[in-house]
Amino acid sequence: MPTKTNILNEGKSKIVYETDDPDLLIIHYKDDATAFNGEKKGTIVDKGVFNCRISSALFDMLKKAGVPNHVVQNLNEREQLVRRLQIVPIEYVVRNRIAGSLARRYGLEDGPDLARPMLEFFVKDDDLGDPLIGREAILILGMATAEALDEGGAYSLKVNDLLKSFFAELGISLVDFKLEFGYTADGDLVLADEITPDGCRLWDAKTGEKMDKDRFRKDLGKVEETYARVADMVGSALGA
Repeated sequence: MPTKTNILNEGKSKIVYETDDPDLLIIHYKDDATAFNGEKKGTIVDKGVFNCRISSALFDMLKKAGVPNHVVQNLNEREQLVRRLQIVPIEYVVRNRIAGSLARRYGLEDGPDLARPMLEFFVKDDDLGDPLIGREAILILGMATAEALDEGGAYSLKVNDLLKSFFAELGISLVDFKLEFGYTADGDLVLADEITPDGCRLWDAKTGEKMDKDRFRKDLGKVEETYARVADMVGSALGA
């Protein structure tokens, strides 16, 4: 089993460690919470445990459904062994309903369904505030290839179909979510990062109650309880 060596990167919600195998990394999920590009900071007790459980279960489900990803195996309740990737510096955001920055950008009310899923691209750069960017700009500026956008976009919409149906069975509406992709040493594009309430908007399908990081962003309370509830629902449904 590979062992940790150096910290490769520490982000807002995870620490990435190098290992004695150059092709493998270890991801450690933290309890730190941030919002508004790091302007608001706090701690959600055991968030790392909940997010590791949720993401591991969902990535396993997606892999079985034909969406390759970087997870090799879980190591413990907070850590995953993953493949080292060359990350595409673009965030792929899929939207099913009007909410968040989409509503603010166009002066719309949160809530209505979109006519069809909307795929948007954002620059993966915290210092810039992860700005929205168009496909043409990405290609002209050389931030990603057409292949990465097309293949990653197709995977993103497939993930949306799978997750939307999965969460619907749990009584949860998948409003929107962010994905990241990267290339393996063999040149294959695979899903990376995580899928958790940190990067998804999840609303109770009946009541509209928020079941994601908006509870922290908007000081809605019951943050830990909500993360634990989502983890239990996902884990129970997928046997994880």
